[in-house]
Amino acid sequence: MSRFLFVVPPLAGHTFPTVAVGRELTDRGHIVAWAGHPKYVAPLLPAGVTLLPVDETLTKLRRRPHGLRGAAAFRFLWQEFLIPLAHSMVPGTTAAVDEFRPDVMVVDQQTLAGALVARRRGLPWATSATTSAELTDQFATMPRLAAWVRQCVDDFQFDFDVSDPIDLRFSDQLVLAFTTEMLVGPPRAFPGHFVFVGPSIGARADTPTFPWDWLDPARRHVLVSLGTVNPAAGQRFFATTVEAVAPLAERLQVILVASPDLIGPPPDHVLVRGFVPQLDLLPVLDAVICHGGHNTVCETLAHGVPLVVAPIRDDQPVIARQVADAGAGIRVHFGRVGSTELRHALTTLLDDPSYRAAARRVQTSFATAGGATAAADHLEKLT
Repeated sequence: MSRFLFVVPPLAGHTFPTVAVGRELTDRGHIVAWAGHPKYVAPLLPAGVTLLPVDETLTKLRRRPHGLRGAAAFRFLWQEFLIPLAHSMVPGTTAAVDEFRPDVMVVDQQTLAGALVARRRGLPWATSATTSAELTDQFATMPRLAAWVRQCVDDFQFDFDVSDPIDLRFSDQLVLAFTTEMLVGPPRAFPGHFVFVGPSIGARADTPTFPWDWLDPARRHVLVSLGTVNPAAGQRFFATTVEAVAPLAERLQVILVASPDLIGPPPDHVLVRGFVPQLDLLPVLDAVICHGGHNTVCETLAHGVPLVVAPIRDDQPVIARQVADAGAGIRVHFGRVGSTELRHALTTLLDDPSYRAAARRVQTSFATAGGATAAADHLEKLT
């Protein structure tokens, strides 16, 4: 029996994959806990699990302007979120380690504090790679940006008197990539401790209610979602989507995940809900329109459902390209797509069987990779 501590950021897509892995380890007799910001992480975890709180200083972090894109958005992410988050989490993560005394730490790529503390305590640690962007050559055309990110990571370590900084985004012992090489793209020479386990998908802590009798079995069904951190930025996109699907009432129904305040009165075949039971809906969906968040994309493809992807920023353009390159979806421009173009993308996705066939090939690769079971197998080897 060993003790595993998951260190996660206050982000749903980075926390959800750890839940199924934690449950698998618990079922094997291990003791599992999480360290994170309780206000944001606690609602994402099952009842009864141990959450060790870190310092809640997120109110000090600057909100990112909605219009920020590309390299400017990426720099903002690091300067105004990831590095301040790392500094704020070091004391609480250190206290969590001293209290829980883990044998192994499992650290999300975006919680640099967890990797720093693991090194300072001399503990075995694994990287939880809950987005595949860092596994690609995303900086191939921007080497200066790549060097700048690495300098940010090094400077963070220098602030804590680390004399031999490493790239804290990648453990030198185990990197758990919650995807497969089929989706990431052309094979690369990854080190042997990089393992592709596919998505780790488990039941949600709180499942919203849904009017299942609204679904018409004679029509096809489409989910539209911009994830948990982007809906407020999507008012134009939501309006475009409603306009795009307006003439399609006879052939499909649309579930649009957004605050009703952001949407005008929708047509009868468009259902607007603030929250939906996404995992429960996926088996009955024919397509998903989303922002390219890694969690949403992987959950969708794990059900063999193709996507229209409208990436907004950060890792989303990389993931959208992966989906398109795999043949499992169509990419559109979030800020410029019009209703006619979006309608054409959606109907093409629904009418051309090659997209679903490609999505099912990715689905097969996910199932073969092993998910939470494979992740737990590799983590046990670190003890």
